[in-house]
Amino acid sequence: MSAAADEALLSLATPAGLADPYPVYAKLREEAPVFRSEVYDSWVVSRFADCQPLLADGTNFLVLDAQWRDEHRPGWRDNPAMVLLAELLPWKNPPEHTRERRLLMRDFTVRRVQALEPAVRRSVDRVLDRFADATADGSAAEFVGTVLYPLGMAVIGDLVGVPEADHDELRRVTDLIGRQVNPAMSADLRAEVDAAAVEYRAYFGGLIEQRRAEPRDDLTSALLAGPDAGTEDVLRSLVVLFGGGYETTAGALGIGIHALLTHPEQFALLAGDPGLAAGAAEEMLRWDGSAQMSQRAAVRPAVVGGVELPAGEAIVVLGVGRRSGQPGPRAVRRPGPLRHHPRRRPGPVLRPRPAPLPGRGPGPPGDDRPLGTDRQAVPGPGARRRGAAPPEPGAARDGRAAPDALTRATGRTAG
Repeated sequence: MSAAADEALLSLATPAGLADPYPVYAKLREEAPVFRSEVYDSWVVSRFADCQPLLADGTNFLVLDAQWRDEHRPGWRDNPAMVLLAELLPWKNPPEHTRERRLLMRDFTVRRVQALEPAVRRSVDRVLDRFADATADGSAAEFVGTVLYPLGMAVIGDLVGVPEADHDELRRVTDLIGRQVNPAMSADLRAEVDAAAVEYRAYFGGLIEQRRAEPRDDLTSALLAGPDAGTEDVLRSLVVLFGGGYETTAGALGIGIHALLTHPEQFALLAGDPGLAAGAAEEMLRWDGSAQMSQRAAVRPAVVGGVELPAGEAIVVLGVGRRSGQPGPRAVRRPGPLRHHPRRRPGPVLRPRPAPLPGRGPGPPGDDRPLGTDRQAVPGPGARRRGAAPPEPGAARDGRAAPDALTRATGRTAG
Protein backbone atom coordinates (compact mmCIF):
# COMPACT_ATOMS: atom_id res chain seq x y z
CA MET A 1 0.00 0.00 0.00
CA SER A 2 2.80 2.44 0.85
CA ALA A 3 4.35 1.96 -2.62
CA ALA A 4 1.06 2.86 -4.31
CA ALA A 5 0.60 5.80 -1.96
CA ASP A 6 4.13 7.04 -2.73
CA GLU A 7 3.39 6.78 -6.44
CA ALA A 8 0.34 8.96 -5.86
CA LEU A 9 2.48 11.48 -3.94
CA LEU A 10 4.98 11.72 -6.77
CA SER A 11 2.14 12.43 -9.20
CA LEU A 12 1.47 15.69 -7.32
CA ALA A 13 4.62 17.15 -8.93
CA THR A 14 3.38 16.43 -12.48
CA PRO A 15 1.53 19.07 -14.53
CA ALA A 16 -1.75 17.23 -13.96
CA GLY A 17 -1.12 17.00 -10.21
CA LEU A 18 -0.23 20.67 -9.93
CA ALA A 19 -3.35 21.65 -11.88
CA ASP A 20 -5.68 19.52 -9.75
CA PRO A 21 -4.27 17.60 -6.77
CA TYR A 22 -7.66 16.77 -5.27
CA PRO A 23 -8.20 13.38 -6.91
CA VAL A 24 -4.85 12.32 -5.45
CA TYR A 25 -5.82 13.60 -2.01
CA ALA A 26 -9.11 11.71 -2.20
CA LYS A 27 -7.28 8.51 -3.12
CA LEU A 28 -4.90 8.93 -0.17
CA ARG A 29 -7.72 9.65 2.28
CA GLU A 30 -9.56 6.54 1.18
CA GLU A 31 -6.63 4.13 0.84
CA ALA A 32 -3.79 5.44 3.03
CA PRO A 33 -4.85 8.30 5.31
CA VAL A 34 -1.76 7.79 7.52
CA PHE A 35 1.24 5.99 6.03
CA ARG A 36 5.04 5.92 6.06
CA SER A 37 6.41 7.40 2.83
CA GLU A 38 9.76 6.26 1.47
CA VAL A 39 9.75 9.17 -0.99
CA TYR A 40 9.59 11.84 1.72
CA ASP A 41 11.18 9.71 4.44
CA SER A 42 8.21 10.87 6.52
CA TRP A 43 4.77 9.93 7.69
CA VAL A 44 2.00 11.42 5.53
CA VAL A 45 -1.37 12.49 6.95
CA SER A 46 -4.29 13.65 4.79
CA ARG A 47 -7.62 13.67 6.69
CA PHE A 48 -8.87 16.89 8.25
CA ALA A 49 -9.58 15.28 11.61
CA ASP A 50 -5.97 14.06 11.71
CA CYS A 51 -4.31 17.14 10.17
CA GLN A 52 -5.93 19.80 12.34
CA PRO A 53 -4.46 18.69 15.71
CA LEU A 54 -0.98 18.45 14.16
CA LEU A 55 -1.07 22.07 13.02
CA ALA A 56 -2.95 23.49 16.01
CA ASP A 57 -0.80 21.93 18.73
CA GLY A 58 2.47 23.87 18.85
CA THR A 59 3.57 22.12 22.04
CA ASN A 60 3.49 18.47 21.01
CA PHE A 61 4.11 18.93 17.28
CA LEU A 62 6.97 21.19 16.20
CA VAL A 63 8.17 22.43 12.82
CA LEU A 64 11.29 20.83 11.39
CA ASP A 65 13.81 23.44 12.50
CA ALA A 66 17.60 23.42 12.19
CA GLN A 67 18.02 21.51 15.44
CA TRP A 68 15.71 18.75 14.18
CA ARG A 69 17.52 18.59 10.85
CA ASP A 70 20.94 18.35 12.52
CA GLU A 71 19.69 15.28 14.38
CA HIS A 72 17.63 13.59 11.68
CA ARG A 73 18.99 14.82 8.32
CA PRO A 74 22.82 14.70 8.50
CA GLY A 75 24.47 16.65 5.71
CA TRP A 76 21.51 18.97 5.10
CA ARG A 77 23.73 22.01 5.63
CA ASP A 78 25.52 21.14 2.38
CA ASN A 79 22.33 22.22 0.59
CA PRO A 80 22.29 26.08 0.44
CA ALA A 81 18.61 26.23 -0.51
CA MET A 82 17.61 24.16 2.51
CA VAL A 83 19.88 26.23 4.75
CA LEU A 84 18.18 29.40 3.48
CA LEU A 85 14.70 28.02 4.18
CA ALA A 86 15.69 26.73 7.62
CA GLU A 87 16.78 30.24 8.59
CA LEU A 88 13.30 31.64 7.97
CA LEU A 89 10.47 32.25 10.43
CA PRO A 90 8.09 29.47 9.28
CA TRP A 91 10.81 26.89 9.97
CA LYS A 92 11.44 27.94 13.56
CA ASN A 93 9.97 27.07 16.93
CA PRO A 94 9.78 29.23 20.07
CA PRO A 95 11.65 31.02 21.49
CA GLU A 96 13.39 31.92 18.19
CA HIS A 97 10.07 32.09 16.37
CA THR A 98 8.61 34.42 19.00
CA ARG A 99 11.58 36.79 18.96
CA GLU A 100 11.81 37.10 15.17
CA ARG A 101 8.06 37.42 14.77
CA ARG A 102 8.08 40.31 17.26
CA LEU A 103 10.87 42.03 15.33
CA LEU A 104 8.97 41.87 12.06
CA MET A 105 5.60 42.89 13.47
CA ARG A 106 7.02 45.94 15.27
CA ASP A 107 7.50 47.83 11.99
CA PHE A 108 4.78 46.17 9.92
CA THR A 109 2.11 48.61 11.12
CA VAL A 110 -1.34 49.56 9.89
CA ARG A 111 -0.03 53.05 9.03
CA ARG A 112 2.63 51.58 6.74
CA VAL A 113 0.16 49.28 4.98
CA GLN A 114 -2.45 52.04 4.56
CA ALA A 115 0.19 54.31 3.05
CA LEU A 116 0.60 51.74 0.25
CA GLU A 117 -3.01 52.05 -0.95
CA PRO A 118 -2.44 54.73 -3.64
CA ALA A 119 0.52 52.79 -5.04
CA VAL A 120 -1.46 49.54 -4.96
CA ARG A 121 -4.31 51.16 -6.89
CA ARG A 122 -1.88 52.47 -9.49
CA SER A 123 -0.31 49.03 -9.80
CA VAL A 124 -3.71 47.37 -10.27
CA ASP A 125 -4.64 49.88 -12.99
CA ARG A 126 -1.29 49.38 -14.72
CA VAL A 127 -1.39 45.58 -14.87
CA LEU A 128 -5.05 45.49 -15.91
CA ASP A 129 -4.34 48.02 -18.68
CA ARG A 130 -1.46 45.83 -19.79
CA PHE A 131 -3.74 42.79 -19.88
CA ALA A 132 -6.40 44.72 -21.83
CA ASP A 133 -3.80 45.84 -24.38
CA ALA A 134 -2.50 42.28 -24.75
CA THR A 135 -5.98 40.96 -25.54
CA ALA A 136 -7.36 43.95 -27.47
CA ASP A 137 -7.03 42.15 -30.82
CA GLY A 138 -8.77 39.03 -29.51
CA SER A 139 -5.55 37.12 -28.94
CA ALA A 140 -4.85 35.06 -25.83
CA ALA A 141 -3.03 36.37 -22.77
CA GLU A 142 -1.84 34.51 -19.70
CA PHE A 143 -3.55 36.23 -16.76
CA VAL A 144 -1.39 34.93 -13.92
CA GLY A 145 1.88 35.97 -15.53
CA THR A 146 0.56 39.22 -16.99
CA VAL A 147 -1.43 40.46 -13.99
CA LEU A 148 -1.11 38.54 -10.75
CA TYR A 149 2.64 37.99 -10.40
CA PRO A 150 3.55 41.55 -11.50
CA LEU A 151 0.91 42.94 -9.13
CA GLY A 152 2.10 40.94 -6.14
CA MET A 153 5.72 41.81 -6.91
CA ALA A 154 4.90 45.54 -7.24
CA VAL A 155 3.07 45.69 -3.90
CA ILE A 156 5.67 43.81 -1.86
CA GLY A 157 8.47 45.56 -3.74
CA ASP A 158 7.09 48.98 -2.77
CA LEU A 159 6.77 47.87 0.84
CA VAL A 160 10.27 46.42 1.16
CA GLY A 161 12.03 48.84 -1.19
CA VAL A 162 12.93 46.54 -4.11
CA PRO A 163 13.24 48.47 -7.39
CA GLU A 164 10.95 47.43 -10.24
CA ALA A 165 14.00 46.81 -12.44
CA ASP A 166 14.92 43.86 -10.18
CA HIS A 167 11.51 42.18 -10.14
CA ASP A 168 11.96 39.81 -13.08
CA GLU A 169 15.30 38.48 -11.86
CA LEU A 170 13.98 37.98 -8.33
CA ARG A 171 11.01 36.07 -9.67
CA ARG A 172 13.35 33.77 -11.61
CA VAL A 173 15.39 33.15 -8.47
CA THR A 174 12.42 32.52 -6.18
CA ASP A 175 10.81 30.21 -8.74
CA LEU A 176 13.94 28.08 -8.63
CA ILE A 177 14.09 28.05 -4.83
CA GLY A 178 10.48 26.88 -4.79
CA ARG A 179 11.56 23.68 -6.54
CA GLN A 180 13.38 22.68 -3.36
CA VAL A 181 10.20 20.77 -2.44
CA ASN A 182 10.57 18.29 -5.31
CA PRO A 183 11.76 14.97 -3.82
CA ALA A 184 12.80 13.69 -7.25
CA MET A 185 15.04 16.64 -8.14
CA SER A 186 17.91 15.94 -10.56
CA ALA A 187 21.50 16.81 -9.67
CA ASP A 188 21.57 19.57 -12.30
CA LEU A 189 18.38 21.13 -10.98
CA ARG A 190 19.70 20.85 -7.42
CA ALA A 191 22.75 22.87 -8.44
CA GLU A 192 20.52 25.55 -10.01
CA VAL A 193 18.31 25.72 -6.93
CA ASP A 194 21.29 26.05 -4.59
CA ALA A 195 22.83 28.76 -6.77
CA ALA A 196 19.53 30.64 -6.73
CA ALA A 197 19.42 30.50 -2.93
CA VAL A 198 22.91 31.99 -2.70
CA GLU A 199 21.96 34.74 -5.17
CA TYR A 200 18.71 35.52 -3.34
CA ARG A 201 20.45 35.89 0.00
CA ALA A 202 23.18 38.04 -1.52
CA TYR A 203 20.62 40.34 -3.11
CA PHE A 204 18.95 41.21 0.17
CA GLY A 205 22.31 41.50 1.87
CA GLY A 206 23.17 44.14 -0.71
CA LEU A 207 19.84 45.92 -0.21
CA ILE A 208 20.50 46.09 3.53
CA GLU A 209 23.90 47.69 2.96
CA GLN A 210 22.33 50.26 0.62
CA ARG A 211 19.71 51.20 3.20
CA ARG A 212 22.26 51.45 5.99
CA ALA A 213 24.11 53.99 3.87
CA GLU A 214 21.00 55.78 2.54
CA PRO A 215 17.80 55.07 4.53
CA ARG A 216 14.47 55.51 2.75
CA ASP A 217 10.80 55.36 3.67
CA ASP A 218 10.47 51.60 3.30
CA LEU A 219 10.25 48.57 5.56
CA THR A 220 13.92 47.65 5.10
CA SER A 221 15.03 51.00 6.51
CA ALA A 222 12.48 50.76 9.33
CA LEU A 223 13.70 47.32 10.35
CA LEU A 224 17.30 48.49 10.33
CA ALA A 225 16.41 51.43 12.59
CA GLY A 226 15.16 49.10 15.33
CA PRO A 227 17.10 48.83 18.58
CA ASP A 228 17.85 45.10 18.23
CA ALA A 229 18.12 44.90 14.45
CA GLY A 230 21.11 42.82 13.49
CA THR A 231 21.88 42.34 9.82
CA GLU A 232 21.01 38.64 9.88
CA ASP A 233 17.66 39.23 11.60
CA VAL A 234 16.68 41.87 9.06
CA LEU A 235 17.86 39.74 6.14
CA ARG A 236 15.75 36.78 7.28
CA SER A 237 12.71 39.03 7.69
CA LEU A 238 13.09 40.45 4.17
CA VAL A 239 13.64 37.06 2.55
CA VAL A 240 10.52 35.52 4.10
CA LEU A 241 8.37 38.61 3.59
CA PHE A 242 9.32 39.17 -0.05
CA GLY A 243 8.94 35.57 -1.19
CA GLY A 244 5.70 34.97 0.67
CA GLY A 245 4.38 38.42 -0.15
CA TYR A 246 4.11 37.84 -3.86
CA GLU A 247 4.27 34.08 -4.54
CA THR A 248 1.58 32.96 -2.11
CA THR A 249 -0.56 36.01 -2.84
CA ALA A 250 -0.43 35.52 -6.60
CA GLY A 251 -1.29 31.84 -6.20
CA ALA A 252 -4.24 32.56 -3.92
CA LEU A 253 -5.59 35.29 -6.24
CA GLY A 254 -5.24 33.09 -9.30
CA ILE A 255 -7.02 30.17 -7.69
CA GLY A 256 -9.77 32.46 -6.36
CA ILE A 257 -10.35 34.07 -9.76
CA HIS A 258 -10.41 30.65 -11.39
CA ALA A 259 -13.02 29.51 -8.86
CA LEU A 260 -15.25 32.52 -9.60
CA LEU A 261 -14.91 32.20 -13.36
CA THR A 262 -15.80 28.52 -13.28
CA HIS A 263 -18.78 29.22 -10.98
CA PRO A 264 -20.49 32.13 -12.77
CA GLU A 265 -23.42 32.21 -10.33
CA GLN A 266 -20.99 33.01 -7.52
CA PHE A 267 -19.23 35.58 -9.69
CA ALA A 268 -22.58 37.28 -10.34
CA LEU A 269 -23.44 37.26 -6.64
CA LEU A 270 -20.17 38.94 -5.69
CA ALA A 271 -20.29 41.43 -8.58
CA GLY A 272 -23.80 42.42 -7.50
CA ASP A 273 -22.74 43.06 -3.91
CA PRO A 274 -19.03 43.95 -3.47
CA GLY A 275 -19.65 44.19 0.26
CA LEU A 276 -19.48 40.39 0.31
CA ALA A 277 -15.78 40.48 -0.65
CA ALA A 278 -14.44 39.62 2.82
CA GLY A 279 -16.58 36.50 3.08
CA ALA A 280 -15.80 35.55 -0.51
CA ALA A 281 -12.04 35.80 0.09
CA GLU A 282 -12.29 33.60 3.17
CA GLU A 283 -14.36 31.02 1.35
CA MET A 284 -12.03 30.86 -1.64
CA LEU A 285 -9.02 30.33 0.65
CA ARG A 286 -10.91 27.53 2.39
CA TRP A 287 -12.04 25.91 -0.82
CA ASP A 288 -8.71 25.75 -2.61
CA GLY A 289 -5.56 27.28 -1.11
CA SER A 290 -2.21 27.94 -2.76
CA ALA A 291 -0.19 26.25 0.00
CA GLN A 292 -0.78 22.51 -0.12
CA MET A 293 1.63 20.91 2.36
CA SER A 294 3.32 21.47 5.70
CA GLN A 295 5.57 19.43 7.98
CA ARG A 296 5.77 18.69 11.69
CA ALA A 297 7.50 16.27 14.06
CA ALA A 298 6.01 14.79 17.23
CA VAL A 299 7.79 15.70 20.46
CA ARG A 300 6.76 12.34 21.92
CA PRO A 301 5.05 9.24 20.48
CA ALA A 302 1.55 10.14 19.31
CA VAL A 303 -1.44 8.30 17.89
CA VAL A 304 -2.74 9.90 14.70
CA GLY A 305 -5.62 8.34 12.80
CA GLY A 306 -5.24 5.15 14.83
CA VAL A 307 -1.54 4.83 13.93
CA GLU A 308 1.23 5.35 16.47
CA LEU A 309 3.87 7.75 15.16
CA PRO A 310 7.32 7.66 16.78
CA ALA A 311 8.74 10.75 18.45
CA GLY A 312 10.99 12.85 16.24
CA GLU A 313 10.00 11.43 12.85
CA ALA A 314 8.87 13.90 10.20
CA ILE A 315 5.17 14.16 9.38
CA VAL A 316 3.96 15.62 6.07
CA VAL A 317 0.59 17.29 6.51
CA LEU A 318 -1.26 17.58 3.22
CA GLY A 319 -2.93 20.98 3.13
CA VAL A 320 -6.32 19.68 2.11
CA GLY A 321 -8.25 20.39 5.29
CA ARG A 322 -10.99 22.43 3.72
CA ARG A 323 -14.58 22.04 4.81
CA SER A 324 -17.21 21.11 2.27
CA GLY A 325 -19.40 24.00 3.41
CA GLN A 326 -21.67 21.77 5.46
CA PRO A 327 -21.93 22.07 9.26
CA GLY A 328 -20.24 19.61 11.58
CA PRO A 329 -16.90 17.84 11.27
CA ARG A 330 -16.41 15.54 8.32
CA ALA A 331 -13.64 14.08 6.20
CA VAL A 332 -12.13 16.70 3.94
CA ARG A 333 -13.08 16.63 0.31
CA ARG A 334 -13.15 19.11 -2.47
CA PRO A 335 -16.80 19.97 -3.08
CA GLY A 336 -18.23 19.67 -6.58
CA PRO A 337 -19.59 23.24 -6.69
CA LEU A 338 -17.98 26.16 -4.91
CA ARG A 339 -20.23 26.51 -1.87
CA HIS A 340 -19.75 30.20 -1.45
CA HIS A 341 -22.34 31.06 1.23
CA PRO A 342 -20.82 34.55 1.56
CA ARG A 343 -23.09 35.51 4.45
CA ARG A 344 -22.18 32.60 6.68
CA ARG A 345 -19.17 32.51 8.95
CA PRO A 346 -16.76 29.85 7.70
CA GLY A 347 -16.31 26.59 9.52
CA PRO A 348 -12.98 25.28 10.76
CA VAL A 349 -10.06 25.23 8.34
CA LEU A 350 -6.51 23.99 8.70
CA ARG A 351 -4.54 26.60 10.61
CA PRO A 352 -1.00 26.43 11.98
CA ARG A 353 -0.02 28.47 15.01
CA PRO A 354 -0.51 32.24 14.56
CA ALA A 355 1.47 33.37 11.53
CA PRO A 356 4.00 36.20 11.62
CA LEU A 357 1.66 38.65 9.94
CA PRO A 358 -1.94 37.89 10.87
CA GLY A 359 -4.01 40.18 8.66
CA ARG A 360 -6.60 41.73 10.93
CA GLY A 361 -8.86 44.58 9.92
CA PRO A 362 -7.30 48.02 9.48
CA GLY A 363 -7.37 50.41 12.40
CA PRO A 364 -7.93 54.16 12.24
CA PRO A 365 -5.69 56.33 10.03
CA GLY A 366 -2.29 56.82 11.61
CA ASP A 367 -2.52 53.61 13.64
CA ASP A 368 1.05 52.57 14.42
CA ARG A 369 0.18 49.29 16.14
CA PRO A 370 1.52 46.15 14.46
CA LEU A 371 -0.82 44.22 12.21
CA GLY A 372 -2.33 41.50 14.35
CA THR A 373 -2.77 43.73 17.41
CA ASP A 374 -6.22 43.02 18.83
CA ARG A 375 -8.76 45.44 17.40
CA GLN A 376 -12.25 45.42 15.93
CA ALA A 377 -12.15 43.48 12.68
CA VAL A 378 -13.71 44.69 9.47
CA PRO A 379 -17.27 43.46 8.72
CA GLY A 380 -17.46 39.88 7.62
CA PRO A 381 -15.63 36.84 8.91
CA GLY A 382 -12.28 38.62 9.19
CA ALA A 383 -9.02 37.69 7.56
CA ARG A 384 -7.64 34.21 7.88
CA ARG A 385 -4.40 33.82 9.79
CA ARG A 386 -1.99 32.75 7.09
CA GLY A 387 1.79 32.72 7.11
CA ALA A 388 3.87 35.20 5.20
CA ALA A 389 5.69 32.43 3.45
CA PRO A 390 4.34 29.25 1.96
CA PRO A 391 4.40 26.30 4.39
CA GLU A 392 7.02 23.73 3.66
CA PRO A 393 7.39 21.80 1.66
CA GLY A 394 4.61 23.81 0.05
CA ALA A 395 3.90 23.81 -3.64
CA ALA A 396 2.30 27.01 -4.90
CA ARG A 397 -0.18 26.49 -7.74
CA ASP A 398 -0.90 28.78 -10.67
CA GLY A 399 -4.69 28.64 -10.52
CA ARG A 400 -4.77 29.60 -14.16
CA ALA A 401 -8.21 30.55 -15.47
CA ALA A 402 -9.80 28.19 -17.96
CA PRO A 403 -10.10 29.74 -21.45
CA ASP A 404 -13.88 29.29 -21.72
CA ALA A 405 -14.44 30.84 -18.28
CA LEU A 406 -12.32 33.89 -19.05
CA THR A 407 -14.06 34.25 -22.39
CA ARG A 408 -17.42 34.45 -20.60
CA ALA A 409 -16.09 37.03 -18.15
CA THR A 410 -14.20 39.32 -20.55
CA GLY A 411 -15.50 38.56 -24.00
CA ARG A 412 -11.97 37.52 -24.95
CA THR A 413 -10.07 34.28 -25.04
CA ALA A 414 -7.32 33.50 -22.59
CA GLY A 415 -4.41 31.14 -22.44
